[in-house]
Amino acid sequence: TELPFKGKPPHTAATPASGENMGNTDSKLNFRKAVIQLTTKTQPVEATDDAFWDQFWADTATSVQDVFALVPAAEIRAVREESPSNLATLCYKAVEKLVQGAENGCPSEKEKQIVLNCSRLLTRILPYIFEDPDWRGFFWSTVPGAGRGGSDDDEDESARPLAESLLLAIADLLFCPDFTVQSHKKSGPDTVEDIHSIDSCEYIWEAGVGFAHSPPINYIHDLNRTELLKLLLTCFSEAMYLLPSSESNNLNPWVQFFCSTDNRHALPLFTSLLNIVCAYDPVGYGIPYNHLIFSDYREPLVEIAAQVLIVTLDYDASTSISPSVDGTTGSTVMDDAEPPGPDNLFVNYLSRIHREEDFQFILKGLARLLSNPLIQTYLPNSTKKIQFHQELLVLFWKLCDFNKKFLFFVLKSSDVLDVLVPILYFLNDARADQSRVGLMHIGVFILLLLSGERNFGVRLNKPYSVRVPMDIPVFTGTHADLLIIVFHKIITTGHQRLQPLFDCLLTIIVNVSPYLKSLSMVAANKLLHLLEAFSTSWFLFSAPQNHHLIFFLLEVFNNIIQYQFDGNSNLVYAIIRKRNVFHQLANLPTDVPSIQKALQRKKRCPEPISRTNSQDGASMEGSRPAAPAEPGTLKASLIATPDIDKLTEKSQVSEDGTMRSVQPEGLQTSPGTSPNVGVSDTESEVPQTKVDRRRLSSGSSSTQWTPSPDWVMSWKSKLPLQTIMRLLQVLVPQVEKICIDKGLTDESEILKFLQHGTLVGLLPVPHPILIRKYQANSGTAMWFRTYMWGVVYLRNVDPPIWYDTDVKLFEIQRV
Repeated sequence: TELPFKGKPPHTAATPASGENMGNTDSKLNFRKAVIQLTTKTQPVEATDDAFWDQFWADTATSVQDVFALVPAAEIRAVREESPSNLATLCYKAVEKLVQGAENGCPSEKEKQIVLNCSRLLTRILPYIFEDPDWRGFFWSTVPGAGRGGSDDDEDESARPLAESLLLAIADLLFCPDFTVQSHKKSGPDTVEDIHSIDSCEYIWEAGVGFAHSPPINYIHDLNRTELLKLLLTCFSEAMYLLPSSESNNLNPWVQFFCSTDNRHALPLFTSLLNIVCAYDPVGYGIPYNHLIFSDYREPLVEIAAQVLIVTLDYDASTSISPSVDGTTGSTVMDDAEPPGPDNLFVNYLSRIHREEDFQFILKGLARLLSNPLIQTYLPNSTKKIQFHQELLVLFWKLCDFNKKFLFFVLKSSDVLDVLVPILYFLNDARADQSRVGLMHIGVFILLLLSGERNFGVRLNKPYSVRVPMDIPVFTGTHADLLIIVFHKIITTGHQRLQPLFDCLLTIIVNVSPYLKSLSMVAANKLLHLLEAFSTSWFLFSAPQNHHLIFFLLEVFNNIIQYQFDGNSNLVYAIIRKRNVFHQLANLPTDVPSIQKALQRKKRCPEPISRTNSQDGASMEGSRPAAPAEPGTLKASLIATPDIDKLTEKSQVSEDGTMRSVQPEGLQTSPGTSPNVGVSDTESEVPQTKVDRRRLSSGSSSTQWTPSPDWVMSWKSKLPLQTIMRLLQVLVPQVEKICIDKGLTDESEILKFLQHGTLVGLLPVPHPILIRKYQANSGTAMWFRTYMWGVVYLRNVDPPIWYDTDVKLFEIQRV
């Protein structure tokens, strides 16, 4: 086959060392010699010179670590710049070998070894092809004569781009009997299964969704699958080398083709990946400390399967027809002839899973894996500790976002709490660690999505009895108490980079508040501590958005007083004790001298929240304090997330519990907002807009924006204080009377009185419940793309596939 690269006649190639029983050192030496020849040849080597090219894969048994060590980055770049046709031929020949392996089903050990060697070599080289814009089109150009299987007569018509040939070969190889799947044939001389006639749906890797049979675990197959999936993930990683843009049309061509109807294995592969992840049990089959005795070949496979899965599901649902609940599309026929439902079959299949037992299998599996780090804290080292919880959270997010039936299933029972508790654990644990900002965001996004559904608030009333050691005050109460206490801890003791999440955290509490039957005293005090901290005049005057936090907290108190007064004597008592905070808010000064004085105070004490008076008390037994990142830890930069009013849309809950969306009118987007001028959606691009985004950024914000009396009045007049003021007006005199009459200083008597008290007929007419539901938008779709690829980059250290290549989607920084 001639390549489209014209070159002079080849040099005489060194003949490869013969004999298959070479020592491994010889094999490495010969491989290294071949690499050196490739980098030093100035003349193009012909594609037909098999003696030369075979040195790279035919006679060597090099591990993937060897390939990375023996093919240094500098040399790949040198070949790319100085003898591009040789790099092109190397890629083409390696793909050709994979295609041949897929064609003949790799019957011999030698053929299997060739496939693995080519796979490792391509995994090493592809990132260097992607980092150079001139090379990006290379894999999408067609190579004459490299037809579909070569045997077609009309070869030129069936010529495929190299990328397509590579992806189809990987897909075939992932269902190759005796290589990556168990053979179903009885052994015998002439019973090789024809790889083209097998129905790969019978070879799904693990029981679970749509497949009942669990094949015996074969660790060689697991290792081979892992290698091929690493290559597949590397193919998809072209996305890392493009700048983040909110254009959703920059679909990843590799993912697009692989997840299209061209891939006949799309369904069994999607199912295999999902089942392998959800069926994995790292506990070592229930025997504590088992993992110390046996090596686990399944874990690396599960990890890479999770990564491939989330990358194939990278899909912006906000700009496309998204499947409605029943899997059909609810939208009218589009102008451009789009087929209904997403073209991406993986997204399509995910959105169409609907059997209860499938949902149960997925949810149980994800909850088991997410809880794994928590088990660690009871019996240290008793189970294998998994590290891929970020990938699992992205997968859970995709499931809830693309499959509404799954979301409803999750919320139908208290199983949702098995996901909630690990998420709260991760949030609490990562709150001081700069390198885990992304983890904080995905955890909060998932809770925001769940909190848009009434059932989530209802489920939170379940008593919290599991005592996972967490660095939070000891309390007795419900899962709602746990959530509020953890959120308080994040806001008061997290690091600065978390401030953009405050709106989200409080929105979640607002969304669940109408359903909370009884808050503990600890949680009630935490909410009032937040109100106290956020209502100081210097804080309210120091940034244009800060007053939103007060509106959210007042909305929480109003919802509980109006809809759950009976069980919430602890909160009512806390409000009465802190009544001066509400009076100060009602009397907030609006004149210029007072505003100036408040801002002077800010310069003296720039700390947003006093950490002293939060009466924390002792932390739970066995817990470790949340630690900052070790200096030098690598982290991937993230783009900024959209503001809360872009992230959510308001829905009003009517009497019968149904929701209808509320159209924003004028400035109603959020309380007293001034429209956001010039807020950039990316952190890196426009530095000066950071001030609008970041609350309390620094004294410099005053150069751009100064609070005026009119501005303060514009939102102060809208503070929803009526309900609370009425409550205080009615209850404070009664409580004071009890104290005087009985000479009481004892809380329990007052609480008893409040428990039996009632405000029926005394409060203003209840306001309608407003829920801010997450809505898909291209800003969060882009955030997920950068976050997910940042995780994939940092988690693949052995071999370090992308390390030190010129990625553009994010920056790699040291803490």
